[in-house]
Amino acid sequence: MLNFILVQMNQVAAEVAAEAEGITLNFWDLALKGGWIMVPILFLSLVAVFIFGDRYIAILRASKIDTNLMNQIKNYILEGKIDSALALCRSTNKPIARMLEKGITRIGRPLNDVQTTIENVGNLEVSKLEKGLPVLASVAGGAPMIGFLGTVMGMIQAFYDMANAGNNIDVTLLSSGIYQAMVTTVAGLIVGIIAYFGYNILVSRVESVVFKMEASTTDFMDLLNEPAS
Repeated sequence: MLNFILVQMNQVAAEVAAEAEGITLNFWDLALKGGWIMVPILFLSLVAVFIFGDRYIAILRASKIDTNLMNQIKNYILEGKIDSALALCRSTNKPIARMLEKGITRIGRPLNDVQTTIENVGNLEVSKLEKGLPVLASVAGGAPMIGFLGTVMGMIQAFYDMANAGNNIDVTLLSSGIYQAMVTTVAGLIVGIIAYFGYNILVSRVESVVFKMEASTTDFMDLLNEPAS
């Protein structure tokens, strides 16, 4: 039975190759041959594109830091202008500025308390940047699985059509099921691969922002230690 199916598939491939010069199969026609299973795959692709674009822009904005911000805050604190330092942080819509703002409001308390407060704010900011990343990771793993589900359904359809045909088996009878099997597999893999690479790009970007946040926290804590030294 397996050999028969392979022979039929080879015949379908041969006919397609023979008629390739006269037939042009566009993307839309190919997608339609995948059946209804292409709808959830398309939905997942749109979700992945939206999340990647939204998070990429947000992370890109968060990573752009004014190099003079820390120097200005340092000068204000050394001059005793705490209100000016707070105003500067509040006017800067960046995760690092919000962390420093919280640290400045805790000046005068034990250094461990100040650092803990800054780290807590930093964790909240990182969680905001990572919003949607678990969903993107789910798309990377789920899209290929849905594609494989379409593959199984297509092969079941091909076997069903073959069983109902009896002795009148035609090559074109199996084409719809085989088309669905192959198209859904390719579509699921394409969406999954793109989502996978997009997820890793965003994770690496977030790690870069976290590194900058940690560096700024260290600089701020060193600044608080200077008067006591």
